[in-house]
Amino acid sequence: MPQKPSSVRDAVARLGRALQSARHVCVLTGAGMSAESGVPTFRDAQSGLWAKYDPFELATPEAFAANPERVWDWYQYRRKLVALAKPNRGHVALAELAALVPRLTVVTQNVDGLHQQAGSPDVIEFHGNLFVNRCFAEGAVIENIDSDRLPFCPRCGAAVRPGVVWFGENIPDAALERASAAASACDLFLAIGTSARVFPAAGLIDAARHSGAAVAEINPQASGALRDDDIQIADTAVSALVPLVNRLTGPTTVD
Repeated sequence: MPQKPSSVRDAVARLGRALQSARHVCVLTGAGMSAESGVPTFRDAQSGLWAKYDPFELATPEAFAANPERVWDWYQYRRKLVALAKPNRGHVALAELAALVPRLTVVTQNVDGLHQQAGSPDVIEFHGNLFVNRCFAEGAVIENIDSDRLPFCPRCGAAVRPGVVWFGENIPDAALERASAAASACDLFLAIGTSARVFPAAGLIDAARHSGAAVAEINPQASGALRDDDIQIADTAVSALVPLVNRLTGPTTVD
């Protein structure tokens, strides 16, 4: 059942009060955060030529080892789609919110880099970055590559892969450690545009709760990850975050 407008307003007011007293806010964002920028999901991008492929033929280490040229072509196609997107007002509001609280950490499951473009200063990329390239053999970042043809590592000669987390791969240790530390240290955990029900992302909410943090969610559909005393705002990132920032500061550049 959709939240009544009055319930949404009450939830926004509760979240506003929680933000005013928070010392460290940890924000987890998912696909819903970037949807209003027009960023297509993995499956949405599987149209035309790519519609005939199973995701496991395009986004696993095994698929890359078997046919690196095809996987590279797919990710070049996705890069061109995502490069057209710009940060939305929700991204900008979240960046402005970072200046209104003592500390704000963004843990994002998105690979589009829009939080950084919007100006968020502390971003942990849980699933990597679509526009980063890494050596398939050694994992090292390879700079200055923008090629429609499969490139190779200048150090070892291995094929170069996109710097995202594929199906069957673990979250990078550094990202997982930083995200877990932020969730454990925060006093307010806010999930935006994500179900946050799949581990290890779901473990961040557990870590925050274990440390006594308040938990809130902004998502058009309730994720089912919340408890009765949590704050649930059934709305989009833009619709919820812009008035929330304005509530704290008065009208800002996110209008």
